[in-house]
Amino acid sequence: MMITYAPMTIEAYDAVIGLWHGMPGIGLHVDEADSRHGIAAYLRRNPGMSVVAHDGARLVGAVLCGHDGRRGYLSHLAVYPAYRGRGIGREMMRRCLAALRSEGIAKCTILVYTDNTDGQAFWERHGWRQREDLRCMQTATGA
Repeated sequence: MMITYAPMTIEAYDAVIGLWHGMPGIGLHVDEADSRHGIAAYLRRNPGMSVVAHDGARLVGAVLCGHDGRRGYLSHLAVYPAYRGRGIGREMMRRCLAALRSEGIAKCTILVYTDNTDGQAFWERHGWRQREDLRCMQTATGA
């Protein structure tokens, strides 16, 4: 197995969405944010920060990474189950954090579903800790 890593481009959209749709713990919504247009806009705003992993021509992992100028955010980190335990998720995370550091971003935030125990265990193994003093809230913008 020779895993290669590259910045995510919109050309990988179909393979990435296929990965995410089949993955428990990844929250995709049928709305503009996860559409081809929404992901393309995200990648343009955060060039070179999101990462895909390939085994030959097969996409085996992906993660979105970006920032707002102050804090970094990782979303939808996923690796096909047959490829887990080989350091692919860790390497994608490492590349994202390095990209954020290169932009002067010192902190990064993730959101993990409360029932995604595998995801929580992954992040905790790599030094991420739950914030007990915050609660995530969300609303639609009406757009």
